[in-house]
Amino acid sequence: MRNENDLARHIDYIHYNPVKHGLVNSPSAWPYSSFHRYVKQGDYDADWGAGRKIEFDTNVGYE
Repeated sequence: MRNENDLARHIDYIHYNPVKHGLVNSPSAWPYSSFHRYVKQGDYDADWGAGRKIEFDTNVGYE
């Protein structure tokens, strides 16, 4: 990780990954995710990533 922003982008990528691969329709539907903890901490809205495709920088997740 290069900085805090890079870390945040990677965390977003990880949380959205089950949606990207068609396993669920939203990050909140994946029961094994740390996404739920981040929602409780107020870092994400519970509906983040639901109902819309999120595009990531081509380097995120492939570095």
